[in-house]
Amino acid sequence: MPDQQAQTLQGLVAETLRESTSLAQKEFALFRTEVSDNLKTMVMGLAMMVAAAVFAIAAIMLFTEALVEWLATVVGSEALAALIVGGVLLLIAVGLAIYGRNAISSASLAPKRTMHSLQRDGQVLTERVSG
Repeated sequence: MPDQQAQTLQGLVAETLRESTSLAQKEFALFRTEVSDNLKTMVMGLAMMVAAAVFAIAAIMLFTEALVEWLATVVGSEALAALIVGGVLLLIAVGLAIYGRNAISSASLAPKRTMHSLQRDGQVLTERVSG
């Protein structure tokens, strides 16, 4: 009987090691996927911030040109057109900046799904050992 119990115990230990290795591989794959997705979101947010900066620079240039033309002509027909275009570009820049800021702040590099899954796996293992 002791020989059978030792073999059964060895079998259980071997099975536990196989399952633990498989579980660790799956958790690592989930971790990699989650971090990759979070990085993609952050890169998109940064790209929007760069685009916002480009539009803001264009708006400042147009506002400056419009102000110069307006002061030069005092009539303002060309300046008014440039102010309208500059205002639209500024609105676009503000919209892109808000979108980019929200994308950066909502994306976290912390692998939340992986952590939750690891906690759940720990609970299951604890239940199996104590049960």
